[in-house]
Amino acid sequence: MKFGSVENPQDIDFTLPLDHPKTKDVLNKVKDDFIPEIYVGCAKWNRADLKGFYPRGTKDELEYYSRQFNSIELNATFYRIFPAEQFAKWYDKTPSNFKFFPKLNQEISHWKRLNETKAVVEEYLYNASNLKEKLGTIFLQMHNNFAPKDFNRIVNFIETWPKEVALAVEFRHTNWYNDATVANELFNLLETNNVSNVIVDTAGRRDLMHMRLTNSTAFVRYVGANHATDYTRLDDWVERLKLWQEQGVKEIDFFIHQNIEKESPLLSAYFIEKLNTSLGYNLKIPNENKQQTLL
Repeated sequence: MKFGSVENPQDIDFTLPLDHPKTKDVLNKVKDDFIPEIYVGCAKWNRADLKGFYPRGTKDELEYYSRQFNSIELNATFYRIFPAEQFAKWYDKTPSNFKFFPKLNQEISHWKRLNETKAVVEEYLYNASNLKEKLGTIFLQMHNNFAPKDFNRIVNFIETWPKEVALAVEFRHTNWYNDATVANELFNLLETNNVSNVIVDTAGRRDLMHMRLTNSTAFVRYVGANHATDYTRLDDWVERLKLWQEQGVKEIDFFIHQNIEKESPLLSAYFIEKLNTSLGYNLKIPNENKQQTLL
């Protein structure tokens, strides 16, 4: 994913902003002694993008991927609406602890821009429901030019979304977060309807780092720059997630992209190892045995 890519990542201030004051309040409301669920994955599983990840002779990429990671950010569903049978096949190929986090189709977000989407949303959800308990949070990503002037569309979409299906929303127009009045209205809408506020960490769009959780799920889309700073940035995220863990977060969904995606598994393995050490998890480190060979 090249969103927010820059030519000079070494010149970017990657310091994570302080949390929005309401984030702690949201988490403290649900705080208990349970360890939060955590899902870490890439955006794709195909061999062409993750070149070098699969051992020679791998016959089924998803089957192998799902035994190295516990989740996938399913971007393919943005480009086409897959039939129910395809979701069922994905379900059957993956372990019981694996989850899919699919992106809503572009017809909903980019073509119709949330207008008259009831039928296509129903079709999408009917098909995706074949993932059963492996269906994680579905996320809606709006176009860069979808601005607060269309706030009423967001209100209608979120208020009519089926409450039993977890939803996260990503906005890319800067005024959703940098206009204080708009931001507060948006945060209140998401919080009231138990919708997650996606945080996007990418080099060229630091304005999107709102650090405002609107429910007990932290949904983070991290975009590396294929640069040494990718690792120190993830170190900072481990510390922030540890803080949120202490404050009461219930679920962490963290998906790692790279401008050159083939490095995503390596970056993910680094991140998972850090999480295991600092947050007390025992997640599998992808390809830990290092027996794979470059294809």
